[in-house]
Amino acid sequence: MKDQFYNYIQQLQDTITSKLESIDGKAKFREDHWKRPEGGGGRTRVIENGNVFEKGGVNISAVHGKLPDSMQSYFGVEDADFFACGLSLVIHPKNPMVPTVHANWRYFEMYPSAAIRQAQLDTLRTGSEKKIIDQWFGGGQDLTPYYLFEEDAKHFHQICKNACDKHNPDFYPNYKTRCDEYFYNAHRNEARGIGGLFFDYCKASDGMSMENWYNFVTEVGNSFLEAYVPIVEKRKDLPYTKEQRDWQEIRRGRYVEFNLVHDKGTLFGLKTNGRIESILMSLPPHVQWVYDHHPEVGSEEEKLIKVLQNPREWV
Repeated sequence: MKDQFYNYIQQLQDTITSKLESIDGKAKFREDHWKRPEGGGGRTRVIENGNVFEKGGVNISAVHGKLPDSMQSYFGVEDADFFACGLSLVIHPKNPMVPTVHANWRYFEMYPSAAIRQAQLDTLRTGSEKKIIDQWFGGGQDLTPYYLFEEDAKHFHQICKNACDKHNPDFYPNYKTRCDEYFYNAHRNEARGIGGLFFDYCKASDGMSMENWYNFVTEVGNSFLEAYVPIVEKRKDLPYTKEQRDWQEIRRGRYVEFNLVHDKGTLFGLKTNGRIESILMSLPPHVQWVYDHHPEVGSEEEKLIKVLQNPREWV
């Protein structure tokens, strides 16, 4: 399964970066290959200063080794090894009328530690294959607009729902709700954006085989461009003012706050000695923190804030 999924995210990275380059028409993704000293590595692709995309990254990684003590405590295990691979992307467009987007699809395996496996081998004199003691998929995709176009929100959520409905009619309402709950800046009492899907710990014990979960997760991954690209193409050439650009940068500050304070992926990367440049590629290049800022009453900016404070059903 890990080989199957890693092959998939390699191909998906190629598909997504090629499409985004064609939309931008100017900037190209810079590619870095990196290795993690404890095991594994990744392929980072970053785009900057384009016609459409001011900053973005589409990264894949596959890392393995001893699960750090802090993460063992988090997962409630003792002395375990792990393998994790996934694709993670964040795209920050230049035009404030185009939303920022985030997506991630990942797979995780956990094994008895090397010391435990050796003790078992000494006792049982069996083969040396690692025994998987736990495995799961996770992921999702979500949209963070700066100006609310309701038709864009409905389109994004409809594509998410279409992907889910092919596998289980309960998936979209469940994972949409989880997304609203997860991408939430509790210290601001507002959502990071208008949501999408968020799922984690998708295991065979949940009533579906790992192959079925693979089919679901890849269905969602394959739907990403259909969900996002039409919105970009519709909004990327709209005019905007300096004040609207300032608002975009203020809202980007909230995005940064979530990623550094709450995001599990950022935490996992930092705790497992991931590549810091790849982990923090999600941070936008131009951000503002304005003291005690509030949008004008009745403005388009306030309209967005009201939706972020009270998540809606879009489809």
